[in-house]
Amino acid sequence: MTEQQLDCALDLMRRLPPQKIEKNLSDLIDLVPNLCEDLLSSVDQPLKILRDKTVGKDYLLCDYNRDGDSYRSPWSNTYDPPLEDGTVPSEKLRKLEVEANNAFDQFREMYFEGGVSSVYLWDLDHGFAGVVLIKKAGDGSKKIKGCWDSIHVVEVQEKANGKSAHYKLTSTVMLWLQTTKEGSGTMNLGGSLTRQVEHDTPISDASPHLVNIGKMIEEMENKIRSTLYEVYFSKTKDVVNGLRSTTPLEDNKKKDALRNDLFQALSKRPQAN
Repeated sequence: MTEQQLDCALDLMRRLPPQKIEKNLSDLIDLVPNLCEDLLSSVDQPLKILRDKTVGKDYLLCDYNRDGDSYRSPWSNTYDPPLEDGTVPSEKLRKLEVEANNAFDQFREMYFEGGVSSVYLWDLDHGFAGVVLIKKAGDGSKKIKGCWDSIHVVEVQEKANGKSAHYKLTSTVMLWLQTTKEGSGTMNLGGSLTRQVEHDTPISDASPHLVNIGKMIEEMENKIRSTLYEVYFSKTKDVVNGLRSTTPLEDNKKKDALRNDLFQALSKRPQAN
């Protein structure tokens, strides 16, 4: 019964507005408290921002940089609130983490022209894993509000020969928009998508881990962005166009009458032998 409840709860969360995930998740946990841990670990929530006072830069919070009630900054590698024995990546992996944060900071600026990004890595027995987070919130200008949250979790298993690795990427994107105008009123549009891909890719000086991961995430974001546009924006446009005509009703009636007259005239013509 618990497994069935969890499936139903997750199915419900996928259909509720992404901008209200925190409230809906809290209400759902109140209804089924025994699913609290499973829901919190399974449902992606909008990313929150914290400022690293040491370097004066913002970073994003998630379960992957949390230890107890403290969160680790990818810029200074310190916890806030301070934590003496907090989990940190190995020295070699920390170097890659710094490079990844700088690289995806440029990626975010090129694609989103603003927002906040963070990359966190942790060691595994035969490789490493990491998460790339990107958040871009609208400023509310032109009476349009919105937010993009993308969470890319990647697992890297290096092969025994050291010349290739197996990459497994799981990406989740949450997007919502809200417009408020006098002519149309308030309109909400939003949704979320999760996609997964796996690749075996060679490792070399020209194509190190960071390049391979970057290519996978760039391709995944472009695919999800296109899917979100087709599923939500194009469908909404079709619905709106079906409800509202841009031409006067009288013109449409004249076109229909002309079409009927042509059809009747052509149907009365004698058919050639």
